[in-house]
Amino acid sequence: MKPHPVHGELHTNVSSSKQNWLRAAVLGSNDGIVSLSALMVGVAGATTATHTLLITGIAGLLAGALSMAVGEYVSVSTQRDTERALLAKERYELEHYAEMELEELASLYVAKGLKPETAKVVAQELTDHDVFAAHVDAELGIDPDNLTSPAQAGFASAASFTAGAIIPLLAIVLPPEAIRIPVTFVAVLVALIVTGILSAKASGSKVLPVTVRTVLGGIIAMAITFGIGRLFNTRPV
Repeated sequence: MKPHPVHGELHTNVSSSKQNWLRAAVLGSNDGIVSLSALMVGVAGATTATHTLLITGIAGLLAGALSMAVGEYVSVSTQRDTERALLAKERYELEHYAEMELEELASLYVAKGLKPETAKVVAQELTDHDVFAAHVDAELGIDPDNLTSPAQAGFASAASFTAGAIIPLLAIVLPPEAIRIPVTFVAVLVALIVTGILSAKASGSKVLPVTVRTVLGGIIAMAITFGIGRLFNTRPV
């Protein structure tokens, strides 16, 4: 009999939860806010032409959204391929090493605090009910019927980036020229406070430090790009 293969995944959770989806959406929105606001104030520092600002903003929004979509699609596709490989490996081991897999399942419940005798009963009852579901849940943390869709993830990422990016775009092209920059800074500040709070809630972290980091990062990015834009100022004197 061949030795039982050692699991390479070390029984870690692979699948994403609703909380992870929320966090990804918030971070995508934050990326859109910071990326486009930094781009827009940088260009606004160099020119007052509304047409130039609008074209730059639209191009930046589309480029960022498409980049986020492609990146997320590739990332989630890789994750799903990994999950499918782990599921196939687990199915093979259950077919060829059923007794060892049962012992392994029981040991997992022992590690969680059950007595060995109780763990064996639990493992056996779960195995009798649905052996594959019992093992992939306890060992891999994967729901084989609910694998993440790369297309949905890519679309959600692009949508969240767009939702964030539209704020600085509108804030800088709609107001009169004299107050564009102040209005944009205020709008972005408020948006970053909101995304900072949501990000903290989604990750279970303290609200204040997360929000402060989020706001400072965005403000610093805008200040730097605005300063660079002023170096290439094309405004009429």
